[in-house]
Amino acid sequence: MTHTRRNRGTCSAQTLVELNDDHTIARIEVMGGCNGNLKGISQLLVGMKAEDAIARMKGTTCGFRPTSCPDQIALALEEALTKL
Repeated sequence: MTHTRRNRGTCSAQTLVELNDDHTIARIEVMGGCNGNLKGISQLLVGMKAEDAIARMKGTTCGFRPTSCPDQIALALEEALTKL
């Protein structure tokens, strides 16, 4: 299942997540933001359970911002899980 979420409060514009039926992450793609870092994070998340990724990333901040790209990925994963 694929879900796209518009990011808020970050340099990146949106996050696409693809989940397998067993809640493992098949693919993450973040548009905009720090390209190399986000590609690396996305590759590390493939194969991880969405719930584990959410627990590790949710609430992460970026500088003075109350959110971050990893936090936005966690929010996209939460939304995707509700659609499974």
